[in-house]
Amino acid sequence: MKSVAVLPGDGIGPEVTSAALDVVEKLGLPLDLRFGEIGWECWRREGDPVPERTWKLLEETDTCLLGAITSKPLREAEEELPAELRGTGRTFVSPVIQLRQRLSLYANVRPVVDLVDGRFDFTVIRENTEGLYAGFDVRGVDDALWNVVRDHPNALASGPDATSVTLRLQTEFGMDRLLRYGFAYARSRGYTRLTLVDKPNVLRNSSDHLRERLELVAGAYPDIETEILNVDAVALWMVRRPERFGVLVAENMFGDILSDLGAGVMGGLGLAPSGNIGDHGSYFEPVHGSAPGMAGQGRANPMAMMLAVAQLLDHLDLSVPGDELRAAVRTVAARRTTVTYDMGGTSGTREVAQAVAGELAASGGEPSRREDVVDRFARLDTASVSDALDSLGVGGVLAGIAPRVPGARAAGRAFTVTYQPVDTAEKGFRNAANYLDDVPEGSFVVVDNAGSTTCTNWGSLLTRLAQRRGIRGTALHGSARDIAEIRAAGYPLFSTGATMVSGKNRVELAATGRDVLIGDVTVRPGDIVVADDNGALVVPAEHAAEVAERAERVERTEAAIAEAVGAGLRLDEARRRFGYARPWGDGGARPSRA
Repeated sequence: MKSVAVLPGDGIGPEVTSAALDVVEKLGLPLDLRFGEIGWECWRREGDPVPERTWKLLEETDTCLLGAITSKPLREAEEELPAELRGTGRTFVSPVIQLRQRLSLYANVRPVVDLVDGRFDFTVIRENTEGLYAGFDVRGVDDALWNVVRDHPNALASGPDATSVTLRLQTEFGMDRLLRYGFAYARSRGYTRLTLVDKPNVLRNSSDHLRERLELVAGAYPDIETEILNVDAVALWMVRRPERFGVLVAENMFGDILSDLGAGVMGGLGLAPSGNIGDHGSYFEPVHGSAPGMAGQGRANPMAMMLAVAQLLDHLDLSVPGDELRAAVRTVAARRTTVTYDMGGTSGTREVAQAVAGELAASGGEPSRREDVVDRFARLDTASVSDALDSLGVGGVLAGIAPRVPGARAAGRAFTVTYQPVDTAEKGFRNAANYLDDVPEGSFVVVDNAGSTTCTNWGSLLTRLAQRRGIRGTALHGSARDIAEIRAAGYPLFSTGATMVSGKNRVELAATGRDVLIGDVTVRPGDIVVADDNGALVVPAEHAAEVAERAERVERTEAAIAEAVGAGLRLDEARRRFGYARPWGDGGARPSRA
């Protein structure tokens, strides 16, 4: 039995904490959850955001799950104290800072993972206790500091009283323990590269000191490649080629900036978890703030909290259920049918939690069953899938069907629908779209109206219903309307054309569940439809596993070639080395982590 102090905090903290714990309950883990208080309400009632009873709880438990905490400037904090505590010298100090300092939590661990497409998986490890955030920040300098800065022309022009100085503290004790943690973390998770992020071309002395410590510690980890990069270059490559990184280690301020950039790269703060870890203490939390203006609305994204719980489980040596929870979150995020507003959806906090819990239940707790082949296709590019189909001599491109929602991508099993025209002289509503009530969750609707663009077979109302029913997307061999509304909803729609003319009095439902011919490609019920900005294609169900495997190898091979070329290798040599001509054969690149 492992004990966990649960501190929901304030703002949206209690909501995302409760939703995440409801999901964790499905795992049936040996956890003793002990709830405590922390945050703004404690300050307002007691003048202490971390009461002594909370410190005692932290001492008695193995780790901590923290929700979110509101912080306000000193003046506003003073004004919200009870009248009897104002003017008594109490100062609001962020509970996060208090936890990190008192528990000596020197490593801030921020995984950055592409939950939707699986293109990158790296971790930023930020030093928590020194660097530019060590607290040596003064306005008006004494004689000792003045002797250090007085020769700078701006300081000389301003004088000591009008000069501010911030010192970057780096100690061998602090650097060594962070680097050792970074290497151990990389080895334990299969990463083969550790990147030290600093600014050695400007901060020459302190960066050289850090380099010396890196070279010393790295000697114990010959299996892990090391490099030192400028922080500005890393920021660029995190955006352009995040897949090149494994573990990034940085001093306090650089790590702070890069870890939030990482959250942006993975899709926003609603997806970003973090852990704060020391030799004898730890806590785990979502990166997002308390968002007090959103509290009580049930709109907050609980995924970051769920991923923080997965980190916590890893820390407690419960990595298998941690992986199961991550996989369930990834499936829901990739499907994008049950996501919150920040991911382009309309679902609430509890709905997302229920969707993740449903994925856990479907997996049965067995990692081998956790990921359906459809979910593998949801992370693949249609170009790679097309290459894989070509290698098997199978056609699959749904010619003429184009994306209507930029950036939308989806995969699902085909639910086929066939329309037929009616005599327009016979007026009357044909109930042509009522089939949608019977479409199973997770399906990809394929509608055949013979490619006609004279009237529509899809619009905003059907889109809303499809999203509520968990339908993954629509491929329309015909025309759609309400494109602006569908784009705003982020629904994956692909069609031959777009027009405003309604089809409700012009076509009628001919059949569902029959083979559909689009161009020279037949779509059968249960085949897998994959669609993105390139267009849409269909993978015959009997070839699905083989096509997914080959497409994954194509993407791994092309990623390896891109990295090799980026490192200076000639394109022809990189293609030869990684088996570009036949990536699905023995010569193709094998799976690897940076």
